[in-house]
Amino acid sequence: MTETAGHPLQELVEVVIRFAGDSGDGMQLTGDRFSVSSAIFGNDLSTVPDYPAEIRAPAGTLAGVSAFQIHISDHDILTPGDSPNVLVAMNPAALRANLRDMAAGSTLIVNADAFVDRNLTKAGYDTNPLADGSLTGFTVFEVPMTSLTLEAAKPSGAKSRDAERSKNFFALGLLSWMYSRPADLTLNWIAQRFAKAPTVAEANTLAFKAGYNFGETAELVGGPFTVRPTAFRAGTYTSISGNTALAWGLIAAGQLAKLPVLLASYPITPASDILHELSKRQNFGVRTMQAEDEIAAIGAALGASFGGHLGVTTTSGPGMDLKSETMGLAISLELPLIIVDVQRGGPSTGLPTKTEQADLLMAMYGRHGEAPLPIIAARTPGHCFYAAIEAVRIALKYRTPVILLSDGYLANSAEPWRLPEVHELPDISVDYAAGPNATDADGNPDFLPYLRDPVTMARPWAVPGTPGLEHRMGGLEKADRTGDISYEGANHELMVKARAAKVAGIAADIPPLDLDDPDGDGEVLILGWGSTYGAIVAAVERLRRRGKKVARAHLVHLNPFPAELGEVLARYPRVLVPENNLGQLTALIRAQFLVDARVISKVQGQRFLFSEIEAAVMAVMEAGS
Repeated sequence: MTETAGHPLQELVEVVIRFAGDSGDGMQLTGDRFSVSSAIFGNDLSTVPDYPAEIRAPAGTLAGVSAFQIHISDHDILTPGDSPNVLVAMNPAALRANLRDMAAGSTLIVNADAFVDRNLTKAGYDTNPLADGSLTGFTVFEVPMTSLTLEAAKPSGAKSRDAERSKNFFALGLLSWMYSRPADLTLNWIAQRFAKAPTVAEANTLAFKAGYNFGETAELVGGPFTVRPTAFRAGTYTSISGNTALAWGLIAAGQLAKLPVLLASYPITPASDILHELSKRQNFGVRTMQAEDEIAAIGAALGASFGGHLGVTTTSGPGMDLKSETMGLAISLELPLIIVDVQRGGPSTGLPTKTEQADLLMAMYGRHGEAPLPIIAARTPGHCFYAAIEAVRIALKYRTPVILLSDGYLANSAEPWRLPEVHELPDISVDYAAGPNATDADGNPDFLPYLRDPVTMARPWAVPGTPGLEHRMGGLEKADRTGDISYEGANHELMVKARAAKVAGIAADIPPLDLDDPDGDGEVLILGWGSTYGAIVAAVERLRRRGKKVARAHLVHLNPFPAELGEVLARYPRVLVPENNLGQLTALIRAQFLVDARVISKVQGQRFLFSEIEAAVMAVMEAGS
């Protein structure tokens, strides 16, 4: 412990903070700036936002509460934390909506000015929780954020209504002092961000300084604390969200493949940010198109692939429903195509801003006819970058559409990410067909569009307009080798089996299963996929500290499965599968490998907590079944 400006500086190994308020209170911005400061300070971090689906729900109501949680530490972490240590509540609704997640003894910092009768009623309180003794199990700091912000912002000349909007910067300043975040980073950002609105910039600056100074002088909120920087691997780092990482991965894939990229998409939560990010990257040969609907979007992307580009379309579950027919066409044409599904709660419109993993079976089987295609799932925000490159690699090498699964949790959460060196990335360049590949009955050069590579079973990729490579394309079944339209039953079966064998053969060309069983004697295998990764790793670490023999494995490639998966599953008497659905991977595992896999299910629109997985595993182990 050291002294800072007369206050003892207390060192923490980690802390979990949640900012919560009305949708118009700027909580996402507040959390994002705290995250950036923490990342630049050198902490490892993991974040998760939580916001309503309505553009603007009624102010002050539970439905309108928006929150942002950040976990910062001096060591490697993979989750935003289970229960916050600190809740910053800007109004009664924010307190009520989030209090159930707070452990006894945790800290509540509340905007006392907002706890007036009108707001209490809208939040469903009969009495004021700050006065009725209901918060005695917590450490509560009442801070008049609104009135202090209004007073601090007076020199800016901002109107009262505009000045009040700066109270999120007061909260950010207060928390920046409490956890020793560098103030100049935020102040410089405010100056740049609001350079064209000097009055707003001045109001936000004064509010931030007021919050920072309040912490320094009022001595009401504890602290200051510090969380030392993490020992990261050498390199250049940035804080990155899953959607941004995925967009960058698509850019990198286009560069590595030496192909122009076309992203054609229809805006949909939570995938739209990928379109937004790529629309700013035309200098990398990326073209973006906002189509009039989901069907047009995938049609344009497939057309780009036919023309020799890397065609990509992004969507969420409802859009996947609409894209299924064109996915079948892409399978029949055997052209590379990337379909990104950022999963959300369903069915129908469902929970647009909440997360779910319930599109796996749709990805596997959501097309008519026998139409298999490869499926890849990202596991962390940063891994979205590499998952995108891997999806493109497979699509190009095997001439097949590929579904890349992300979800709302990965899309919007963030973590520090080391920018890779170019030499660390794979060469996925591909050659177009350059000339005839056969001769006809008369010995003349001929081009057979479905003459397959003997290793990959991929057909040649012939760019339209290449002399001598004229061929037919369409959704009607094609004859083997020639590509002529064929209604012959035997040929149809041959082509169906060939396409299926091509996808199955990819199992020989993917990394080994990610298996973690240090002593090789695990009594339970926890098998995960997608965004459950961080919670599973944390739960397994806690279980091992309790002396439990637990193994874990995580799937990135979901179709085909890694070649050794069946043999690995057979080693363990119990297999548990945490999924944000009712057991979709579990059903696939049971059917294909005939093992007694059991689901740990959560379908609440929320990510798994590591404590939930830990408790479920303990219940199974203690039951001995």
